[in-house]
Amino acid sequence: MSKIPALLIILSCAIVLSGQTATPASSTVVITHVTVIDVTRGRLRPDMTVVVDGNRIAAVGGSPKVPHNAKVIDASGKFLIPGLWDMHAHSLTDNRYEYAFPLLLANGVTGIREMGSNLSPERVNQVRQDVSDGILLGPRFGALTYQILDGPGTQVNTATAVTTPEEGRQFVRTYKQLGAGFIKPYNLLSREGYLAIVDEAKRLKIPVEGHVPFSMTAEEVSDLGQLTIEHNFDVLVSSSTDEVALRKALRADPRRWGAIEAKAAATFDEQKTKHLFARFVRNGTWSCPTIIVYRQIVHLDDEAFFLNDSQMKFIPRSQRERWHQTFAQNRQVNLNSENRKRWEMRSRIVEMMYRAGVQLIAGTDMGALYVIPGFSLHDELQLMVEAGLSNLTVLQSATINAVKFLGKEKDLGTIERGKLADLVLLDGNPLDNIKNTRRIAAVMVNGRYLPKEFLQRMLDDIEATIKNR
Repeated sequence: MSKIPALLIILSCAIVLSGQTATPASSTVVITHVTVIDVTRGRLRPDMTVVVDGNRIAAVGGSPKVPHNAKVIDASGKFLIPGLWDMHAHSLTDNRYEYAFPLLLANGVTGIREMGSNLSPERVNQVRQDVSDGILLGPRFGALTYQILDGPGTQVNTATAVTTPEEGRQFVRTYKQLGAGFIKPYNLLSREGYLAIVDEAKRLKIPVEGHVPFSMTAEEVSDLGQLTIEHNFDVLVSSSTDEVALRKALRADPRRWGAIEAKAAATFDEQKTKHLFARFVRNGTWSCPTIIVYRQIVHLDDEAFFLNDSQMKFIPRSQRERWHQTFAQNRQVNLNSENRKRWEMRSRIVEMMYRAGVQLIAGTDMGALYVIPGFSLHDELQLMVEAGLSNLTVLQSATINAVKFLGKEKDLGTIERGKLADLVLLDGNPLDNIKNTRRIAAVMVNGRYLPKEFLQRMLDDIEATIKNR
């Protein structure tokens, strides 16, 4: 066992760190004089007392009964929100969870949707079970899949190649049996392979959530019932006045995806986009925009923008070196004068989606190029606000919307009696400024209260442990 998993186990057992402890899940914690944020209505409930007994919220009110043996937290001047969700995470690839879990929790991310890894299904299931059993301290898995389903020639280390339609069907059957929550299609899937996967998934009642393969269109996958379009994949091409020619070029050479999308952004047709989004609404197609993934396209001539980020100290050297190599490759392929327009349009379509009524969930694609676990979710929320969404809408995308998408609103997503105690205590009101989601005073994950000093010690230990990795 490496040092970091051992650290995670120590933390989950509530060992004293710097005089601060994480409360065990069986204890009672009372948070007093706190302003509870109702993320459904955007209302503030000042001077509330929240009683957490075990891993559930036992009471929320002005003066509920406080058990005599409870740990009481005076939260005067602070704000309480439901735990945040990163709905596009890759926390398990290359055992990344060893440092990703502490980074996520320290940033108030108490839940994730795991979008594919290179670990075996057995190992993925074991990590999920260890978190559920409290052996590992980490965010809850709202849903997960195993390897991504791509086409022949895939070079993605989290993907497996589907060479025939029947092979695609077999993957769906196997994933369903193993416990996957959804199937994720990827870029190089053939049309026949994709259609077989979707057909089998419908038969077995397992959702399809992922990319739009180059062999398909966003409209087609939405009509076929794909539940999400990650990264707003294909939306710009579908919205181009030059769509036919761009698709022909893309299918001839998928490596030119970035340059082709830049041309699509330069030939954007607003009316086509409105029709597409109306279709998404009718079909119940969700969007996980991950705006942060595309931040690189306006910094391809300035890698220092990323390298000077103080949060890079939490990333192992081996990962930083891989990012540097990928950045150099992307720069060679994608550096062109149309990138600024591509970036602007990627932000604009998020605002257009919201206005059209497309349902949004916040995600980061953590582990992607210079996307740092935990910290990147706050960057994504800020980018969504900068795209034109309100602070409340953005906060909802990482709380109640995520939970509704997962079908778990009975247990999570709001601060109410009977719900699971995944909570974030803030030193500022995120409805006033979304940057206040970064001002974390404490985190509660499945009933365990982690004070600020405890969270800082987690970060310090991660930094010290990975320094030479």
